[in-house]
Amino acid sequence: MPGRPLPLSHRLVTLIIACAAVVVGLVIAFAASVPYVALMPGPTLNTLAKNGGQPLIQISGRRTYATSGNLNMVTVSYSGGPGSGFNIFDAIGAWLTPDDAVVPESEIFTPGQSTQQVVQEDYQEMVGSQEDAAAAALCYLNISYKTIDKIQTIHKGYPAYGVLRAGDIITAVDGTPVNCAHNVVTMIQDRKPGAPVTLTIDRSGVTRNVTLKTKDVSGVPAIGVYIYPPSYVFPFHIKINIPGIGGPSAGMMFALGIIDKLTGDNLTGGKFIAGTGEIEPTPGGGAVEEIGGIQQKMAGARAAGATVFLTPAANCVNTVGAVPSGLRLVKVSTLAGAVSALEAIKAGRPVPSC
Repeated sequence: MPGRPLPLSHRLVTLIIACAAVVVGLVIAFAASVPYVALMPGPTLNTLAKNGGQPLIQISGRRTYATSGNLNMVTVSYSGGPGSGFNIFDAIGAWLTPDDAVVPESEIFTPGQSTQQVVQEDYQEMVGSQEDAAAAALCYLNISYKTIDKIQTIHKGYPAYGVLRAGDIITAVDGTPVNCAHNVVTMIQDRKPGAPVTLTIDRSGVTRNVTLKTKDVSGVPAIGVYIYPPSYVFPFHIKINIPGIGGPSAGMMFALGIIDKLTGDNLTGGKFIAGTGEIEPTPGGGAVEEIGGIQQKMAGARAAGATVFLTPAANCVNTVGAVPSGLRLVKVSTLAGAVSALEAIKAGRPVPSC
């Protein structure tokens, strides 16, 4: 007679249950998103070359000069974000990849912000950086252009309230025209609190002068207006052909590319230069601001062949222990300083480094 089935041992039952739990855990881990984003080296483009068959920097209405070498902008790509399905295994894979980084999702997305909103915001920042780059480059070259500083809002309880209007354009302060060398805010604050300031206003095409007594706000003179980011009217056409890439951090490299095309200096000396930095068309040569993803940008630049990397001074601390072999960092804080550094490299002179 056939015997009864032998009972499963307690050890085998435990093993089956454990395996099932592991399978369930893996399924849950694959399905569950984690609030992190992976950063990785992104595309790098030569601002002196063509992109999609067209010059990346297009200038018309002004003489341009032949260029050589590379002035590459660099980018950071990311994986993850709301609704992306970025899971724990994606995060571990990025963490184990030497040139990638894993950061909290909140560093890229503000709460409630969608991927589409971030992309649109990045696009607007890219457009703004192109305008600022052109302004900074022309300012450096002493080529005049028109700066438009339009008032957006006026704060109640301040001297400008009831006198100035939204849409007014400030064209001069105390008789000094607004331009890249003379910033509206800087000129207004260049006095003791309570001292008067005279503004030249363009209101719907009519020019008038308005004198206001400044208000003391924590020791700083103020009139109580918020100005839109400046716009510019250039004396010739400058277009940057770079669809599909966002963010403001290529500003300095755009500005250097414009300068190289408008002068016969040949900034690179034929070398492969890359770099990053947000640009502000400010007095003193254009301020170069700190950016994010510096380690991924260095890695992307070196992988593309760069031997010199222009680095915002404020980012130097983030480069320690992460500089790829064969890449020389050059510390810059202004556009004028970046040009001087490139000229020094061509001549074999020392340059500041991180």
